[in-house]
Amino acid sequence: MINFETPFMPGEVGYNGDRLKVLNNHFLKMMKANELQAANYCFSRDGKVFANTAIGKLSYKESEDSLLQPDTIQSIASITKLFCTVAIFQLVEDGKMRLNQTVGEFIDEFKAPPFDKINVAHLLTHTSGMVADGGCFENKYFKSPWDYIENMKGDNWIEAALTSGMRKKPGEEWAYCSFGFVILGEIVSRVSGVFANDYIMENIVKPCEMNDTCFELSIEQAKRHSIRDERMEKRMKAIIAGEKEDTDIWTKIPSTAGGLHSTAPDLCKFGTMLLHNGTYNGKRILGRKAVEKMTTVYTTPDIKDYCWNAGGVHRQYGLGPDMGNDLASLFGKDTFHHEGAGACRLVIDPVEKLVAALFVPFVNGNWVSHAINNSTAIIWSGLE
Repeated sequence: MINFETPFMPGEVGYNGDRLKVLNNHFLKMMKANELQAANYCFSRDGKVFANTAIGKLSYKESEDSLLQPDTIQSIASITKLFCTVAIFQLVEDGKMRLNQTVGEFIDEFKAPPFDKINVAHLLTHTSGMVADGGCFENKYFKSPWDYIENMKGDNWIEAALTSGMRKKPGEEWAYCSFGFVILGEIVSRVSGVFANDYIMENIVKPCEMNDTCFELSIEQAKRHSIRDERMEKRMKAIIAGEKEDTDIWTKIPSTAGGLHSTAPDLCKFGTMLLHNGTYNGKRILGRKAVEKMTTVYTTPDIKDYCWNAGGVHRQYGLGPDMGNDLASLFGKDTFHHEGAGACRLVIDPVEKLVAALFVPFVNGNWVSHAINNSTAIIWSGLE
């Protein structure tokens, strides 16, 4: 276990430090059961960092002894969607677009039925009706938009992806759709005139002083990256060796659904910016009213969630963030959050002023609920 020195002690911010010992033991037990490869976290209260800890190994390989560090870089997967959300709201604030505009006003391929009724808010809330992510619903013959892009003829990746069709009419159902955030990224690119990945780096990541957050890893960052599987190991070795990635169609598609890499301390900075109504260290990234709009439950009770055998419950969702507050958590009603596969979570509690950034890489990618939900319950139990 490695603890980085923090500017504040738990007791100085009204947090019971003994609960961190409970959290660490929870992770150690899961590692012993071969459920987690490692775990690390960074917590702050009202911008005051009081915990920054890493437990476990850097690599999935038993033969590797290098330890995970508190500043280890990892894929944040779908937490990237929150960065894309902030980018959209920045453009809304600048008067360049509206959330109720149809996607077809920005992208011609969406002007044709059945896609012509989808608006920006539908994409932000996973209610567009487009095909949900693989695994959301049982379907032996499922094909994702990515499959159609992979096998397309020509270079129109949007047209190819839309071949996957629609699942429902817009606004009828909550169904997790990562491709919707790729389209949001494309809107960012077209409205701002800057490729979405670059826009996010310049207008969100850099102002938040997130020095270890990026879409494209440097050689130094690849050396500090966690290794979760053979595929990731191969990718990191290629970057370290200076090999260039293929300049194919994938480099032209925004990585706004899950392409960012970051650290727990960096994510804590991003969360603190949202906690402080869009401001970080005196720099305005977003306005207070935009953060309020983003983090208000948008989905109505008639919009049901059937993903991952949810059974048709009301999925409380904001315009980008997950607002869910069920029996799996100890969150207050205004708390917002997002998970990333693999796995990680960022949680912002504006009432308690607590921000928690958590990485819990699963063994063999097997999702384990108590790595995410039980852990955050322990974290919130420390509030005094």
